[in-house]
Amino acid sequence: MAEFVTERYQEMISKSLFSKGNNKRLKAAMEKAERGGDVTIAYIGGSITQGAGAQPIHTECYAYKSYLQFKNMFGKHGGENIHFVKAGVGGTPSQLGMIRYERDILRDGTVEPDIVVVEFAVNDADDETNGVCYESLCLKILSRKNKPAVILLFSVFENDWNLEDRLSPVGKHYDLPMVSVKDAVVEQFRLSKEEGSIISKNEFFYDIYHPTNDGHTIMADCLGYLFSEIKKSITDNDDINIEKPPLIGNYFANVQLLERKDNRDIVKIEAGSFSDTDYDLQMAEMDEHDVPSPQFPYNWMHTALSGDVSFKMRIKSSSLILIYKDSASIEFGKADIFVDGQYVLTADPHENKWNHCHAVILFQEEHTMERQIEIKMASGYEEKCFTILGFGVTV
Repeated sequence: MAEFVTERYQEMISKSLFSKGNNKRLKAAMEKAERGGDVTIAYIGGSITQGAGAQPIHTECYAYKSYLQFKNMFGKHGGENIHFVKAGVGGTPSQLGMIRYERDILRDGTVEPDIVVVEFAVNDADDETNGVCYESLCLKILSRKNKPAVILLFSVFENDWNLEDRLSPVGKHYDLPMVSVKDAVVEQFRLSKEEGSIISKNEFFYDIYHPTNDGHTIMADCLGYLFSEIKKSITDNDDINIEKPPLIGNYFANVQLLERKDNRDIVKIEAGSFSDTDYDLQMAEMDEHDVPSPQFPYNWMHTALSGDVSFKMRIKSSSLILIYKDSASIEFGKADIFVDGQYVLTADPHENKWNHCHAVILFQEEHTMERQIEIKMASGYEEKCFTILGFGVTV
């Protein structure tokens, strides 16, 4: 059992401070909270942010624990003015996070967070843009009118791996606060208790990917250490510069989610045999709730009995990302995707072999133009299921 009140523990936690960055936005949120103003701290990421490994998942996860720390440090009147938004979805990279940001963090315009913690350091191996989506997500958040602070959090797997080397340059480019759990714990994992180990891998990890309750506590304390260090710092005079040229790319900074319920003048859809709705969806516990919510309930589903008529969409956009359902079920089959009549790819729902949201780029252009999209069951799979969860659209 790790000891959380020793000097050695605090020394380990202090190593997580990758960079304090420009503190103007974070200090503004802290001071607003101390004045009694309503402050929302939000978290977006993968399964670790969802709370995987924590028991119970909704109150022992790092996100909730660090929210409580912020609430205790800066809240007024018992912290009633500090609000919590958690939007972690297991197995998904920033390629999907940037699409669902408005829905899951901004709640379609009803929430404006003051602080957003971004945790994709162990998920973005599946980002086919190698960082463009991550930088685009950061810019999407930073560009909001209320000027929220962004904190980059780098979690770690049991094999000591994460994508810190790819993602931290984005933080450096925009001078963002960054916290590295990897930098805090990995070095001491190699030590014995006699040599100064604070926590072993068996104590920190619930499985090869996710932290235990103790691991989540350490992650929360790493964020809490950033909060305390920023509180002691003199406020920076100037805000960060987000108008500079991007480091990797900002192509998807304006990407928006398109679901079945949406009615937009940029798109016309003929669902064809993709006219049913799939209710067996990936689930995620949002905010402080322990009851999971379905992901992408407004979808288009092809079933074994729905026929063989293509899904067709005419859309004006500069890029399009398809989000489809992965499944382990033998009832699901492959679908072929065409853009302007040209074959682009075959979407295989068995690629990940679990109920999972999968995002893939169909096209990416510099200018907006009208495109015709066709999705049809691949040959031999006409009597199988396939679910289109939604699309990411850049106009």
